[in-house]
Amino acid sequence: MHYHCLIVDDEEALSQSTCEYFNLFGVSAFWAADTEACLRFFREHTTDLVLLDINLGGASGFDLCRRLRETVSVPILFISARRSDDDMILALSIGGDDYIKKPYSLSVLLAKVKAVLTRYRGAFTATIDAAGGLTLDVGGRSVMLNGQRIELKALEFKLLHYLVINRGRVIGKEELFQKVWEDAITTDNTLNVHIRRLREKLEADPTGPKFIKTVWGTGYVFSAEQGVGTGTGAGTGTGS
Repeated sequence: MHYHCLIVDDEEALSQSTCEYFNLFGVSAFWAADTEACLRFFREHTTDLVLLDINLGGASGFDLCRRLRETVSVPILFISARRSDDDMILALSIGGDDYIKKPYSLSVLLAKVKAVLTRYRGAFTATIDAAGGLTLDVGGRSVMLNGQRIELKALEFKLLHYLVINRGRVIGKEELFQKVWEDAITTDNTLNVHIRRLREKLEADPTGPKFIKTVWGTGYVFSAEQGVGTGTGAGTGTGS
């Protein structure tokens, strides 16, 4: 799978919140906690940019940067609480493209990442090509289906966006409650109503959806391949 950004940092809470913030604004992000997780990521996935911390538990981000530069040419932006000139000079001399000091503002960091993606690869786009003629304009919070604009309410867009950026992955109801509503006590009925409204607006046949499929007893999955099963077998259905 391809991501816009890989974050390599042993601070879990900060990294997870950064990933979630980036994903909300159309920059797909993945988090790796240490050197081994980072190297494993590159065996299985690709990315356009790396955000790399210097302190990685018992390992050094400097050493990891040197290893990555043997095979990886994407921009590497160091993120660190270290503030000495020596650290910044070393980071840039071994292959780093920028040095961003912690604590950072998520909005400023996102702007820097977008600028680098645009400059190096033209990789960032505010539009997500979801599947089957469905596109999301993240900045404008609008949806087009086969060239026609689909009007969605704010929560409907947020729900669809979260499903799309996690397409192909079964997402449990509790995760949707927390990430979309940011409220763990949201009821199943509220979620079901929003799923039904999305299907009515997006699906040619809401009772036989191609985009948003139900995985019984678990949650929902946005189908990455239109007209093809999602691999959940008999556990995949169409109801709410």
